[in-house]
Amino acid sequence: MGAAQAGGEGAPIIDTSTAHPARVYDYWLGGKDNFAADREAGELALKAYPQLAEAVKSNRAFLVRAVRFLTREAEIRQFLDIGTGIPASDNTHEVAQREAADSRIVYVDNDPIVLLHARALLRSAPEGACAYIEADLRNPDEILARAAETLDFSEPVALMLLTVLQFIADEEDPYALVARLMAALPPGSYLVLAHPTDDFNPSRGESIQRYNERVADQAVLRGREETLRFFDGLELLEPGVVVGAKWRPDSEFEAARHSSTWSGVARKP
Repeated sequence: MGAAQAGGEGAPIIDTSTAHPARVYDYWLGGKDNFAADREAGELALKAYPQLAEAVKSNRAFLVRAVRFLTREAEIRQFLDIGTGIPASDNTHEVAQREAADSRIVYVDNDPIVLLHARALLRSAPEGACAYIEADLRNPDEILARAAETLDFSEPVALMLLTVLQFIADEEDPYALVARLMAALPPGSYLVLAHPTDDFNPSRGESIQRYNERVADQAVLRGREETLRFFDGLELLEPGVVVGAKWRPDSEFEAARHSSTWSGVARKP
């Protein structure tokens, strides 16, 4: 969720002097698409919350398990992934198309830098499709209208909202935004959601304060009960809204990894 601007024949202008959320996240994941300001912001947060880098990788593993479940067991073949972020390993379409090559994925981000990376790196299997939309989560109707060019909204869709809702302030009513998106999806659709929290951080409040001091897009952390509200009206799958690492882990080792999100998957009845 960034603030980069386009210029010079549509080429994005990259402001490397200010930390950017997607690039800071890329740094925590061990990626290379980040700059000094991003690394500084990332390190400041890590000083206050040393387990954060491990937690971010654990959050990515939740995405893999959720998409694998949706394709294998729920037989979902359409995904609307909002808040794409800079591509890393095991993106939504990679996991989905490994299981079902005909899966169709629409990625959405409001940062042209992120979409530039996505178009260059996220390639669909020939049997399926990948599309990329530059749009803001705060404009759900625009997202839905443009996603309908790739997805069939008469068939179930998995809405992916992973570590993006923290950029929607309470006064912008994030719950109404999620409800509007889910209202447009048919019965049998799913919501996959992971929301950053400070509940597992020994120095609560310090890491997000240091992070927000260095980035333009401010983030707000929410607790379990606040995260649970996003699933109102939906059928939560077992084990419910839990620490990201404990949502259907593949091993005890994976379940024991540190996590920084409340995560869950729910079905629209």
